[in-house]
Amino acid sequence: MKTKDVRALFLEYFANKGHKVYDSMPLVPDDPTLLFTNAGMVQFKDIFTGRIPIPSPNIATSAQTCIRAGGKHNDLENVGYTARHHTLFEMLGNFSFGAYFKKEAIAYAWEFVTEVLGFDKSVLYVTIHENDEEAFKLWSEHIDSARIKRMGDKDNFWQMGDTGPCGPCSEIFVDQGAEFFNGPEDYFGGDGDRFLEIWNLVFMQYERDKEGNLKPLPKPSIDTGMGLERVVALLEGKRSNFDSSLFMPLIAKVEEITKQTYFYESGASFRVIADHARSVAFLLAQGVNFDKEGRGYVLRRILRRAIRHGYLLGLREPFVYQVVQSVCENMGAHYHYLVEKQQGIMAQCKAEELRFFETIENGMNLFNKELKKLKEEKANQLFSGEIAFRLYDTYGFPLDLTQDMLRENGFGVDVDSFETCMKAQKEQAKANWKGSGDSAKEGDFKLLLSEFGLNEFVGYETMEAQGRILALLDENFQRIERIKKGDIGFVMLDKTPFYPESGGPVGDKGSLLHNDDRIAEVLDTKKYFGLNISKVQAIQDLRLKEGVLAVVDSARLEIAKHHSATHLLHKALREILGVHIAQAGSLVEENRLRFDFSHPSALSYEEIERIEQRVNEQILSANPQICEQMDIQSAKAKGAMALFGEKYGKEVRVISFGDSIELCGGIHVPNTAFIGSFYITKESGVSSGVRRIEAVCGKAAYEWGKNALLSVESAKESLKAQNLLQGIQKLKEQVRELKSKINSGVSSLKEMESETIEGVKLIVLEFKEMESNEAKIIVDNVKNENDKVAILLLTTDSQKGKIGITAGVKGVDIKAGAWVKEIAQLLGGNGGGRDDFATAGGKDLDKIPQALKRAKEIVKEALK
Repeated sequence: MKTKDVRALFLEYFANKGHKVYDSMPLVPDDPTLLFTNAGMVQFKDIFTGRIPIPSPNIATSAQTCIRAGGKHNDLENVGYTARHHTLFEMLGNFSFGAYFKKEAIAYAWEFVTEVLGFDKSVLYVTIHENDEEAFKLWSEHIDSARIKRMGDKDNFWQMGDTGPCGPCSEIFVDQGAEFFNGPEDYFGGDGDRFLEIWNLVFMQYERDKEGNLKPLPKPSIDTGMGLERVVALLEGKRSNFDSSLFMPLIAKVEEITKQTYFYESGASFRVIADHARSVAFLLAQGVNFDKEGRGYVLRRILRRAIRHGYLLGLREPFVYQVVQSVCENMGAHYHYLVEKQQGIMAQCKAEELRFFETIENGMNLFNKELKKLKEEKANQLFSGEIAFRLYDTYGFPLDLTQDMLRENGFGVDVDSFETCMKAQKEQAKANWKGSGDSAKEGDFKLLLSEFGLNEFVGYETMEAQGRILALLDENFQRIERIKKGDIGFVMLDKTPFYPESGGPVGDKGSLLHNDDRIAEVLDTKKYFGLNISKVQAIQDLRLKEGVLAVVDSARLEIAKHHSATHLLHKALREILGVHIAQAGSLVEENRLRFDFSHPSALSYEEIERIEQRVNEQILSANPQICEQMDIQSAKAKGAMALFGEKYGKEVRVISFGDSIELCGGIHVPNTAFIGSFYITKESGVSSGVRRIEAVCGKAAYEWGKNALLSVESAKESLKAQNLLQGIQKLKEQVRELKSKINSGVSSLKEMESETIEGVKLIVLEFKEMESNEAKIIVDNVKNENDKVAILLLTTDSQKGKIGITAGVKGVDIKAGAWVKEIAQLLGGNGGGRDDFATAGGKDLDKIPQALKRAKEIVKEALK
């Protein structure tokens, strides 16, 4: 039976039972408490907790992609070494929100497993909670009671947290056979692998209060989960998920790339690569990008772990992107976005692989040297935390990758020492991680929701509206009777024209008036649990039920221009760069826009010119805004672009400007002609595989153009030339003359102190009061005069307290970028560059002797 059939049969079975089929929710949940979606019930969590109303129908089913590779739920270190652990897996589930309970859930599960999937009843076993007599009686109608095992709270009682919904659960197990599993723990209820759990049915029937008491829920619910990978393997007669049709095509691709044959006993690296390629493909396709922190860092760890296992198989150039291609081809039939974004995610993956392969060789050399010392000492010691940190910081080895390599050799890392190094670096860089999440107290807003429902937004039609104050809150989101003059608080109006911050555009500002008097300044507007709330500073006392005139600030017009321009920019990017372009972030303000998008490389000057030109063409075409309400399927059929992970209701708002068609709930201009003109002011990289365009339009574009012309006139005056280009050419000639003078100075190897190691000239010197440009020329000349050389120069400016670092290598297996980076950090700075040439800066003049010594040591260590 093919994998897609199991998924389709499951969804079809429950659809025929009246369940609504839900698409898999994004792997990045709209939940600040979770790093990734890790269970099928996550998208229904708000329903179970009562935060949002029960939908109709009140029964659901889904095939949910999940990831467990970071945070509390982290299976990463086991993946590849066990038969069942995966970073990404699919959970099949059916859910009831008060519609049916144990009897139906048990009957459905038994019927699907035995009649639809065709499992032999003689190999099935069931567990229940030790006190769940109802479940025991119900299961006894389907299976011999001798094969029902009672278990305690640890195994068979589920709860979402210390308080809230909870209840007993019941699991279905498959006996894989005593002939394959006959260890001391291979009995039903033991820790062996003979009896494999395939389905967990949670009977959500209680609510636990703060004192730990259980109170029956008025509408008991059902939450189930069946692991697709396990079921497929069992149906195909495989004792490992990796031997199933889900993974073998990916393992076959690794065989093709490595030109090696896969054997299960020695094939852990094949399995790691196959598993990790799935996570990389899905995360990139869903808009997660390689980064130094958060989810992007987990993605980077997964990829680099796969690369390292490819390295063990002899691969020395990017390869994971080819396995990612196989993932898209094998899973794209159900997850269509994998096919749509295949080229883009392959390019992002390859670019990140190239970055790691640039440093992995030197990192592995450092690791192996330290490991060799550890083994020679023949003592139960830990791997140096300082070296582990250097592997992380200089060579890009995540800590768990180093731990993974050491585990194979029976060693661990001095984690405390590693963390000390990490803390010191963070303090030096003043780095801090800003988490996501709503600072508001949920309880107060739930009360507002239940009391008033959602307030009405009328800002599409008008910039001012009469409204009534329904609720007032203080700065801590506590409900109050009034906001006193001069105080800051929050206002909920029954009708509001203020657009809340959403999808890029900042929230509206403005004023509240009463009897033509301005009684409050609106500082910002946001959504809190669906409610449109404005932050205000009271000019006069604000009171409940008071009638006010809400007036939006004129800055809204400029925000609308930039928002509409963002739509035109998105369309232009896809036309010129390719359909792999996907929005990765957006900021829209009254005087600028910022648009992040997935793309593997920097844009050329010509590409930027074409994009800017294309946007201005659309502006000059004076395309009217067409706003339509339709269902999501009709919108997609119309060609509307939707952001992955955004929540869309049954009815969506479609905004069109010519051939730019997007799902959007924001404020826009009535016609593109209102935008005025559009200039791209900057193109840059945000993270691996993500580029950023910054631009201006409307009034800000006029100001930008005027300032550009003023700058040209100022440059003419400084150069004393009416023709700017001629003035620049004259200046370049003067620079060439200066370089020539420098070249005739101290720029030869013969005049500098050096030593020769293994045929390599090593030069590490300090030059006081020398310009860094002069040092670059010296380094270039020295490299030209030698076949094998490593040169690093420190140039100091004692008055400014600055240190310049310039390094070049030739014919040596040393990366100039990594060399410079380590020395720069020692001197209180940072930097890097190419493999053959790099520069950086520092400021700790007292540490120059130490830096010169360490610079020589690095080269000598590499040449041993």
